[in-house]
Amino acid sequence: MILNWLLPTLIGVLLVLAGIGAVRRMNLWRAGQADKVDLLAGLLAMPKRYLHDLHHVVERDKYMSRTHVATGGGFVLAMVLVVWVHLFGIDSKILAWALLAALVMMFCGALFVYKRRINPPSRLSKGPWMRLPKSLLTFSVTFFVLTLPAAGLPIVGKFPSGTGGWLLTLVLSVLILMSLGEMLFGMTWGGPMKHAFAGALHLAFHRRPERFGGGRSTGLKAAILGETSHGVAKPTDFKWNQLLGFDACVQCGRCEAVCPAFAAGQPLNPKKLIQDMVVGFAGGTDEKYAGSPYPDGSGGVQEVGKAKGGPNQIITEGLINPDTLWSCTTCRACVEECPMMIEHVDAIVDMRRFLTLEKGETPNKGAQVLENIIATDNPNGYAPASRTHWAADQNLPLMKDVKQADVLFWVSDGAFDMRSQRILRAFVKLMKAANVDVAILGDEELDSGDVARRLGDDATFQSLAKRNLATLSKYRFNKIVTTDPHAFHCLKNEYGDFGGDALLSISGESVEVLHHTTFLNRLVKDGRLPLDTFKGGKVTYHDPCYLGRYNGEYEAPRELLASLGIDVAEMERSGYRSRCCGGGGGAPITDIPGERRIADMRMEDVISTGADMVAVGCQQCTAMLEGVVEPRPVVKDIAEILAGQLIDRPLVDSQLADSQLIGEVR
Repeated sequence: MILNWLLPTLIGVLLVLAGIGAVRRMNLWRAGQADKVDLLAGLLAMPKRYLHDLHHVVERDKYMSRTHVATGGGFVLAMVLVVWVHLFGIDSKILAWALLAALVMMFCGALFVYKRRINPPSRLSKGPWMRLPKSLLTFSVTFFVLTLPAAGLPIVGKFPSGTGGWLLTLVLSVLILMSLGEMLFGMTWGGPMKHAFAGALHLAFHRRPERFGGGRSTGLKAAILGETSHGVAKPTDFKWNQLLGFDACVQCGRCEAVCPAFAAGQPLNPKKLIQDMVVGFAGGTDEKYAGSPYPDGSGGVQEVGKAKGGPNQIITEGLINPDTLWSCTTCRACVEECPMMIEHVDAIVDMRRFLTLEKGETPNKGAQVLENIIATDNPNGYAPASRTHWAADQNLPLMKDVKQADVLFWVSDGAFDMRSQRILRAFVKLMKAANVDVAILGDEELDSGDVARRLGDDATFQSLAKRNLATLSKYRFNKIVTTDPHAFHCLKNEYGDFGGDALLSISGESVEVLHHTTFLNRLVKDGRLPLDTFKGGKVTYHDPCYLGRYNGEYEAPRELLASLGIDVAEMERSGYRSRCCGGGGGAPITDIPGERRIADMRMEDVISTGADMVAVGCQQCTAMLEGVVEPRPVVKDIAEILAGQLIDRPLVDSQLADSQLIGEVR
């Protein structure tokens, strides 16, 4: 019968055309810069990454998780079986029934997609995406009907033999072209299913394979200095697998929903940014974009359709406004929420590097801060010798005098700020109470380089990192502890690229870099800090981005508060979904206007819990939240809260007093 040759012909032609589209799309990605990728290992790892790592993120939205399993899983299985049963004509009722089951599963998933699209949330892109449920349903129904004869359930003699038969054949042929064409062309020629093709390869060739299998990879990639140009100026300056990652975007808008800059009305929408990157390497304009645009900073939105780009055109000259890049707080909320595991922050910092290192266009106070760091090794331009003034009465030994200690306390730039000094003093008080063998670098300590790196000045960051590492290599210690999550992140995750792994402790093991809440939690668990029960009212906790999302430390601060008898009143956005305070990524320095302040929004989250106090674990978060106009809850670092609950241990005799004194001097 006619379907015996018409069906495989249609399927074959569509697959060939899809293959041509795939080659064309891959050539667009290949225009990017080379990046070392194990192609075979990536392809072999792709099924596990898809079924486990990807779904670990997708599963946070239970509705979409079930939908994705049914629709995506059903389609992949159905497509493989369609090729076997209908293209190659394998006569097997088992395969045919398996295909029917896959199509039923896909049909059920498509119903969920249809329901979602009846009244979609604002974060979802509309436009071509609105026809996707119809294409999914049409595909599953059409091939279900066509597979019935192969399963032993003949329908009207497998057509024609009459006008009705020919009409049914024509209708089914049109439906095949519409549904299968949408699926295959949409995947490889740039339609709504594009993410299925690009996303699968993105999982295989991800720029950060360490993220899979429960790993964590948050340190920025080092810029290669001394080249003709630094940073990303044109789309083709990105690594090829970064371009592939942009193409994997499903336009679900989960990044948009959690972005603090977008919520504040600053000119950034991470979803639109990624779509603009696709426009950049593919060429054209953003006129087909059907999602939320960028805010304009004053309560309105920027007009869609005027952005233009091309593979070799400067991105910030027609495609993306530089203010969009400078609005980012680098909080990684977008990266954490992305079900396709796209690295938005990497792309933003790559483009900032071009603006800073090549064009010298760091806005507002950015240029002055970078000059201060270069001249004085701290962002505010304080005299380096004043770094230890806060500790004049603390009897803290200097590393250059003692040469070794169990703990090196990395003070960071809080040493120059009066409010942060209270946090430092509280932490020192706790270490003394626990008889910790601790020392500081004093004026040998330089800025960690965090601000310089996030502002795009990787040259200054690398210089600071190498000089700090040279200083650290002169001494022996087991742990580096700091109250600053930004310095903690740099020391732990980014200094390793510049010889940081050469630091060895007294015992010959690698130095452990710890945030002060993690360290204090160990002391409490070991019974070295006698603490009284807290009776100061209701307390909530704000997760710093660089401690939580960047380093995965969510439990230690909460366990410390629990040790005081505090039952933390959690904010709706806490843990990995914590809202940024607005202080990261140099955002307070570049100071891009918005409709609201991010810190004000975060304080509203605090107030909604009814808390009298918000506990924090970051000096920058303390500054941002205390900058909110009163009345508001009290803001205190966890070290300050613990220090206020210390129980004084009575000295039993002079020998005990002498031993404590010796411990403090050490």
